[in-house]
Amino acid sequence: MNKVTIVGSGNWGSVAAKLIASNAIKLSNFHDEVRMWVFEETLPSGEKLTDVINKTNENVKYLPGVKLGKNVVADPNLERAVKDANMLVFVSPHQFMEGICKRLVGKIRTDAEGISLVKGMEVKKEGPCLISTLISNQLRINCSVLMGANIANEIAMENFSEATVGYRQNKEAAEKWVQLFNTPYFNVTSVQDVEGVEMCGTLKNIVAVAAGFIDGLEMGNNTKAAIMRIGLKEMIAFSKLLFPSVKDSTFFESCGVADLITTCMGGRNRKVAEAYAKNRGKRSFDELEAEMLKGQKLQGVLTVKEVYEVLTARGWVEMFPLITAVYKISSGLLPPSAIVEFSNNSHNRVQSRL
Repeated sequence: MNKVTIVGSGNWGSVAAKLIASNAIKLSNFHDEVRMWVFEETLPSGEKLTDVINKTNENVKYLPGVKLGKNVVADPNLERAVKDANMLVFVSPHQFMEGICKRLVGKIRTDAEGISLVKGMEVKKEGPCLISTLISNQLRINCSVLMGANIANEIAMENFSEATVGYRQNKEAAEKWVQLFNTPYFNVTSVQDVEGVEMCGTLKNIVAVAAGFIDGLEMGNNTKAAIMRIGLKEMIAFSKLLFPSVKDSTFFESCGVADLITTCMGGRNRKVAEAYAKNRGKRSFDELEAEMLKGQKLQGVLTVKEVYEVLTARGWVEMFPLITAVYKISSGLLPPSAIVEFSNNSHNRVQSRL
């Protein structure tokens, strides 16, 4: 009997809980109860967030108005939440994942399988490390990934959308994840390309920041479309430089061009970047994140800093003018208008790598 724990309980984590809970209760090979680890918070009412979730069946802070399923149990104790689970769903901001994994070493089942819904990467002295690799290395478990054109609130409303499971060798595990996530309104498929799927989920947030700058500067749809196309080119080139095994076809799955489009049109990275550009960079991303996202985390700005570290270390900066522009604008080194001022000659270097 498979038992699931979700490690994380923000906006996307709560939606994942809703999806999984609806399937776990129907499938004979899954335990009905779905545990969700919640980083404990005290609400303005003085109540604990976990108590309110368990009492109302609703994450009133990160997904208000949506019932998660009566078989979802919120648990503020990480080690207790994962103790009996053999299927672990990781969906916490990527900057917290290394600390979470360190806490879980020796605390999980030896037969556990993992899946990462986390978008971002760790940059270490030895080079960039994908979150699925971090999980696999620290916890000694197989880890797949799930990425796609998934704005959480729209899925919570049961609007039709898609997602892609990326797996390494274990197709059987991938099929189990598809079975667990797939619903009539959330169509999930799998591809054997963990690195490609995860790089799409990581890099699209950078392009969404660029798209937000365009919106904030009111430059129009033609310019935004051009930025998205150039961004996709840079996503492919960077992914293949780091991981030559990445498949071209992956970029045409939900995790690729579809996720890029939806994130550039309506995601939180686009939204905050638009506000940054409207304020001409006079209000920091940290300030805007705190004001606009109410505790959710902005991944694009952090990710572009990490990617720029890789570009600098490997001498690739000139090959990725859009990523470089996003880094310099978000760091306050250039004004938002610089998003369309990078050199066409530099862009041609990106084209030559493809």
